[in-house]
Parts: sequence; C-alpha cells; structure tokens
Amino acid sequence: MNIDCLLATPIDSTIKGMPMMNRPLTLGEIGKQGWSVLREDMRLPVAVLKNAAIEHNRRWMRAFLQTEGVALAPHGKTTMSPQLFAKQLADGAWGLTCATVAQLQVYRVFGVQRVLFANQLVDRGAIRYVLDEMEQDPEFEFYCFVDSLEGVSLLKQATANRAANRPLRLLIEVGQSGGRTGARTPAQAIAIAEAVASSPTLALCGVASYEGVFTDADDQAIEAQINVLFDLHVAVARSLCGLFSRGFPTILTSGGSRFPDIAAKRLSVAELGLPYKVVIRSGCYLTHDSVRYAHASARMLERTPELAATAGTLLPALELWASVQSRPERTLAFANFGKRDTGIDLGLPLPIYWYRPGFHATPAAIPNGHRVTKLNDQHAYLELPPTSPLRVGDMIALGISHPCTTFDKWQILPIVNDTYDVIDGVRTFF
Repeated sequence: MNIDCLLATPIDSTIKGMPMMNRPLTLGEIGKQGWSVLREDMRLPVAVLKNAAIEHNRRWMRAFLQTEGVALAPHGKTTMSPQLFAKQLADGAWGLTCATVAQLQVYRVFGVQRVLFANQLVDRGAIRYVLDEMEQDPEFEFYCFVDSLEGVSLLKQATANRAANRPLRLLIEVGQSGGRTGARTPAQAIAIAEAVASSPTLALCGVASYEGVFTDADDQAIEAQINVLFDLHVAVARSLCGLFSRGFPTILTSGGSRFPDIAAKRLSVAELGLPYKVVIRSGCYLTHDSVRYAHASARMLERTPELAATAGTLLPALELWASVQSRPERTLAFANFGKRDTGIDLGLPLPIYWYRPGFHATPAAIPNGHRVTKLNDQHAYLELPPTSPLRVGDMIALGISHPCTTFDKWQILPIVNDTYDVIDGVRTFF
C-alpha cells in the first residue's frame, strides 16, 4: 500500500473527534471540508496537530543532524502514522525504528525498506515473519538487538535451515543495572558478540543502547547516569572491532529523544579505528510536547548554546481541545476529556489556551493558576484561581506531556493551520 491508497480510505462520524457527516469521506478529503476547531465543527474533545510547528520541527531536526553529523532512524511507535513517516523519510531519515512485529508489519505494508528493530527478536513466529520478508524482498534491510546467549541461540536455530541469501544483522545491546534490557558488562557483551560472529547466518553490525529510562528528578544526576551508559557503550564497541562483520555497515545507536545532543556527541567520538555510522532513534521530535520533552529540550539548549543559535528550540505540535462542561465550585471546573484521550504516564496535560466562541477573535493564553489535577476516563478535574474567567461552554486547549501515549488514543488527528482551520488529517495504526 502507498500513501495515495491510504488517502482513499473512508472515514465517517464513528471516528472519535470527527464531525457528523452526511456521507462518508476519504482521508484525503478532510482538508477540503472547511472545518474549523474554533467554530466547534469538530466533535470535542479532539487532538490536533499544528502544521507550522511540525514544519518547524522538521527543519530543526535537519539542522541538528547536519550540525552533529549523525543519522536518524525515528521511532515510528510515537505516531504510527505512515503519512508522518513519509515526511521523515523525505527529510532524509536513514530508516525507521520499531519495537514490535506489529509495528514492523505496518512499516512493510507501506514499503519501508530499512528498519531498526530496537528490541530483542525472540518470538518464533516473529522471527519467521522477518526472515520471510528478507527472502521475498532482497532490498529490505533489517537490524535487531540481541542481549543474551539464549537470544543468539534462538536466532541461530531459526536461520539455520532457511535458504536466505544474506545473514540477519544484529546489534549487541548494552544496558545499566536498574535500566532496561541490554548486557550489563563488557564481558557479557563480548561473549554474546562471539556467539553471533561464529554463525554464518548472523552478522554482527554494531552496538546499541537506550538512555531514556533514567528518571531521577535532578537533571545533573540523570546526565551522569547517561554518561556511565555511554562509557559502557563505547567501551564495548571498541572491544568488538575485530568481530564486526565485514561488508555491512557498523552502527552505534541510542535513543536520543530526550538527550539527542549527548547521544550524538558521545557516540561520534568512539574512535573505533574503522568507519561507523551513529544513528539516533528520536521519534518525539516531530510533534514534541509541552511538558516532559519541553523541559529536556530547554536543558539541551543550555548544554549546546550553538544549537540554540542555529536551530532554536523544538515546538509543541500536538494539542488537545476540549469543552468546559461544569463549574460546580468557584475553584473547580470539569472539562470533557480524560484518560481515554491523552497520555498521563509522564505527567498530566497542561492548560495553555482558552477560547469563548463569539467572544474571542483568537485563543487567549490561559491565566496562571489553572491546572489539571486528576483525570477520570472522560472527565478532567481543573483547579482554578478564584478569578478564573472560565465558564461552561468555553473551549480550552491543553499541551500534553508524552506524544507516544496520546497518539495511540486517536485513529485520526486533524492537521490545523495557525487559525485552527483543518487543512489535512493523518491516520494512525495502533
């Protein structure tokens, strides 16, 4: 399937956030209907993508990659939107990252040819699927992580009796105690690498890590932990130089959503004595957010003022619009959204604008003192200052704190211009 086929898929009023329609439309027709969020054409709540912010973030990432001299394989799990994948690939992404075979299947349906599987491939059915794809499409490049001798054994068994004309490309994953997956010591990593290198059906193609699991409240403590991880990453890569498979690119890769500058700088100076490519896997940059990644981005610009001077900061492109449905107390109101509409795993959404139809010309910044304190499935508790102007029927816009767990709650996200006119829409596949 290609993007043109996707644009021809039907949508109707049963999809959350879409208006009532007299007839089904196609995805490609969304931007031609003259819909406006501020005129309340969309059924609230609705999550929208701001086109200008997305385009800014695309330019930002292109500038970042050029400045740092690294490659990008954005993690598609953030959006699971082939339309947004196409933008990232058009911007020069080296490939796309995924974490599950279900995600990989979507990529393959839409023709993605280079995939970094940032996970261990251990399910036998999943291994068969990958090997089938490699056999059926000689142009398909697939890389995955391995962090145990048991994992290597599974892949050896699965590939031993296949007629594949090329080996399965593997990256040794390293990790820290208390972190996520990955070999914990250089000795473990070397033993795994030797097991990979001993198999003619497997190819050792690099070293991987993921630094995003560290969540200490103190920025400096997090960065110290990350640097310990990158010390291990680089040490393992240097120790494996004699084992990397010739004829394949050597790759050093880490996450890079919250700390792309640290990942890029630390891995770029590994000095392996052979050519290698640094690949970051940032998936959240395209839409960014208003809380978690906003803080990380500000911290990054403190570390790299030259980047602030050349590229500026990333902008939040994902907003949730809802209605004030009740104000039963002077300092308490309720809005008609909840846990079914926004991610809350990395923090509650942040009220940013309010709009009263027939009163405002454009959305106004919401006064200080308004905050979301709790979410039910479909209700948001809003703590208000006593002087809050909010009334029942007003509209509010909220910035979110984690794009990944907000996208997965929406089949269709309208794309809006600066005046919140709907100019397009993207489909997700969760």
